[in-house]
Amino acid sequence: MTAPRARLLPLAAEILLALGVAASLGWTLRFFLEFGYLPQPFVFDTNDTYMDWFNTAYWANNRGIYDVWRSIYPPLSFVFLDATSLPGCYLQSPFYARDCDWLARSTIHAFYVVDVVLAWICFRRLDRRTAPMRTIAIALGLPMLFTVERGNLILVAFAFFMIAHGPVTASKPWRWFAAAVTINFKPYLVLPMLAHAVKRDWRPLEAAGIATVALYLVTLALIGSGTPMELASNTANWVVFQGAQVWNEVNYSTSYAPFMMFRTLDIPLLQFVPSRLVETIEYLVPIVIRSTQLVALAALAAAWLQPKALPLHRVSAILLGVYLVTQSPGGYTQLFLLFLVLMETWKGAGPILAIVAAYLLCLVGDWPLATVLDVTSNSWLGDRTVTASFGLTAGHFVRPGLVVLIVWALSLDSIVRVARAHRVERPSLGLVPA
Repeated sequence: MTAPRARLLPLAAEILLALGVAASLGWTLRFFLEFGYLPQPFVFDTNDTYMDWFNTAYWANNRGIYDVWRSIYPPLSFVFLDATSLPGCYLQSPFYARDCDWLARSTIHAFYVVDVVLAWICFRRLDRRTAPMRTIAIALGLPMLFTVERGNLILVAFAFFMIAHGPVTASKPWRWFAAAVTINFKPYLVLPMLAHAVKRDWRPLEAAGIATVALYLVTLALIGSGTPMELASNTANWVVFQGAQVWNEVNYSTSYAPFMMFRTLDIPLLQFVPSRLVETIEYLVPIVIRSTQLVALAALAAAWLQPKALPLHRVSAILLGVYLVTQSPGGYTQLFLLFLVLMETWKGAGPILAIVAAYLLCLVGDWPLATVLDVTSNSWLGDRTVTASFGLTAGHFVRPGLVVLIVWALSLDSIVRVARAHRVERPSLGLVPA
């Protein structure tokens, strides 16, 4: 195979994958125009569009954030939403506020645009040839569109995440501040920052840690509540609450863990799927999760021995990926993982598999296997009453598997890279890289 052809094949593959993402969005839009609501895996409450944003903004404009609503969000979320909302719209319900508060709706749309622009900047600086396709995957893919439909604050956190972990700026203070913002919006985003510890690059970790604590203390003082004890207590309460929301957890999950609660569903699931399938799931899920944790741990240990062998974004992706395999904070959290994966180059079996899996996770829509319930309600987006059908889909089983594939592909490739690095340089066990 000639060299030019070898370079064109990966580009053609990414073009086809990006076109697949765009085509899947086209199918979803056609479904919406015909039936008036967004199909699975979008949330089956068709009147709940943007309500992650407006439910939270309601409490940003009223008392009782941590003692009445029992929020698990750090105070920064409420400082931000208070600054980007119209207080007069929150005297009634969050649903009234959604129709009233044009500033909040504009902020949602503005951050979508900001996210797309920043993704383009990052991917273009990494590789101009693949930047258009990878930007399309992020901009038009399911994780981003699901985040927009929910109006989740991941929209805001993702902009700062790209500044902290992508090639947006060379300014270290700005990257440290951006990391602090991401962690104060979504605390689990401390995991990608721990890649600095694996690579023994302590200064960025220390600086970002100081910035994180400082930002938390400032926003805590502004809100007047949201202490560590309140957050810990509310998180424990949230875990119990989420344990009862099995169907919501399974609908768009990054992990197979929610499948272990299938038998607790109020819906008689065994009427729709064979009992042998449920038993197989209960047997395989722990094996898949534990084996993925082990291979990720092996890759991280290998990265510690050869800090220079792997790029920072690779270690961050493994850390975040294994967390998403272990438990699911929501399907939209894939956005952070996919950005890190799409920073990889199309070279080697592991990165190629991970990149292909990332594109597949961006496909919009799903393949229904069995209808479990029909829900009649108002569709806020469609502005009419609809009867939405929801049930088990192929995506329920495939999407968590693709996240597992990403972790395995990157981890095994990392172990191979470190093994090759040992031939050139002796492994280092100290706290400072050799």
